[in-house]
Amino acid sequence: MKATELTPEDYNPYYKGYIDLVEDASLLIALEKGKEQFKKLLAKIPDEKLVFAYAPEKWTIAEALLHIIDTERIFQYRAMRFSRLDATPLPGFEQDDYVPVSGANKRTKQSLLQEFLDVRASTISLFKHLNDDQLRFRGSASNSPMSTAAAGFVLCGHQEHHSKIILERYI
Repeated sequence: MKATELTPEDYNPYYKGYIDLVEDASLLIALEKGKEQFKKLLAKIPDEKLVFAYAPEKWTIAEALLHIIDTERIFQYRAMRFSRLDATPLPGFEQDDYVPVSGANKRTKQSLLQEFLDVRASTISLFKHLNDDQLRFRGSASNSPMSTAAAGFVLCGHQEHHSKIILERYI
């Protein structure tokens, strides 16, 4: 399935900006491409800039990177639940509450990279084993409908969104 095959019923309009960042590729290709892009992004970040924030009250690079990982875990979990036809409404999450207790600024680039690669491998494994029907199944998260596939494309676009911010404002 490609992001262009999603319908407005597959996700809340809030996520359209993330989904639009995913090129017209299949979900598995987008996930693999994102994995390679994350590696290249980390290679461009000098070690001393990992705890740099471009303005007061903004996240550091390390916090933004861990936020990408945390969000992928959440959307992967949502996708798994939706793909199993779990109709239990899933709550949203407050990203700004996660960051202060994440310990991101005490992490190394290598530890963040390894965690991302581990999580992405799990995400790829999940989506690799879903059929077209399972990708179209819908659930509810943050009081809005979302399809399994949309959850995957959102996490790809979310990574791209934050990667662009890191490149434009931090490095």
